[in-house]
Amino acid sequence: MKLWMRKLAVALVTIATLGMYTPTALLEVHADEAEGQLSKSDVNQEPSVKQEVLEHTDLILDKKDNEEESYYQEMNEHIKMLSMEKFGPRISNQVEDEFTTTILPAMEYVIRTTIEKNGNEVENYGITESPTSGYGERIFHVYDYQNERDLARFHVRRDNRPMEGYYFNFHYHLSEDGFKDHHEIGEIYWDKNTPPKWMA
Repeated sequence: MKLWMRKLAVALVTIATLGMYTPTALLEVHADEAEGQLSKSDVNQEPSVKQEVLEHTDLILDKKDNEEESYYQEMNEHIKMLSMEKFGPRISNQVEDEFTTTILPAMEYVIRTTIEKNGNEVENYGITESPTSGYGERIFHVYDYQNERDLARFHVRRDNRPMEGYYFNFHYHLSEDGFKDHHEIGEIYWDKNTPPKWMA
């Protein structure tokens, strides 16, 4: 391949990837090439620019998937932290393990599918940082920054069942039905005694 074509290909790939990747293999100049002494078999063995760009595109997609996964991971850690804050130390000491193994994965699944259903980049969504104390139900909301609205609201309610005791009922509401319907996530049994207020 001619030297100017290599330089052009490098420039185009660099611009297309915003400088995150520069194909250095295209910059290497063989001494034979400079003298114009390449045989046809040598030319056929060199990877084409198209092939290198396709390989690079796969790298970009992998990187995007990794960044998206990383963003979801940060979001999940934030959700757990807000939930433990909502429970307060007295409740979280008793329910943290069950919450982490049963409720949290279900919340993560709902958030991921809701965001993917809306079709925007995951970076356009965030988690509110305002769980309510006392007897309020709110844990957090999933917020759509692009459209400036709540997408989903995650709550926990105390249910007192006669002869059984208290349960924490985890559920969510969606904007698509005006936040009217309760969508169940799961329950955690507390005790027959009344649980303390949230954040106590």
